[in-house]
Amino acid sequence: MNKSLIISTSIALSTLLTGICLAQSDAPYTEGPVWTVTMVKTKPGMSDDYLKTLAKIYKVTNDEAKKQGIIMDYKILLGVAATPHDFDILLMQEFKNMAAFDGVRDKIDPIQNKIIGNADAQRQGAVERMQVREILGGKIMREITLK
Repeated sequence: MNKSLIISTSIALSTLLTGICLAQSDAPYTEGPVWTVTMVKTKPGMSDDYLKTLAKIYKVTNDEAKKQGIIMDYKILLGVAATPHDFDILLMQEFKNMAAFDGVRDKIDPIQNKIIGNADAQRQGAVERMQVREILGGKIMREITLK
């Protein structure tokens, strides 16, 4: 194979690969941050008690995580359950992207240990919260912007 053929082939292959790499997605949206969403059903008459607990633990923990750049933001949404089996509170945390979940426990655990206490104290708190609420489920969802 002669030298000019090798160079021509290399240039053509490079141009083709560059075109493929620069091609934009035909998805009708652009990807944004990632949210964790936890659906909570409080027991009858216990919403205020649960919200007081959230103020002591969830708010303080997330404020520190936000300050450290672990999360971008967090939200708590309160509403009326549509059915007896529906949630009435959504707990949401915003992360920059999926990669932000890499090693997140190693970053969050020290914050929780400082605010809530050791693993035994955290377990005891979880047992106590079971008296006022039920976790119906959780999701990780990506925010999108339509094109």
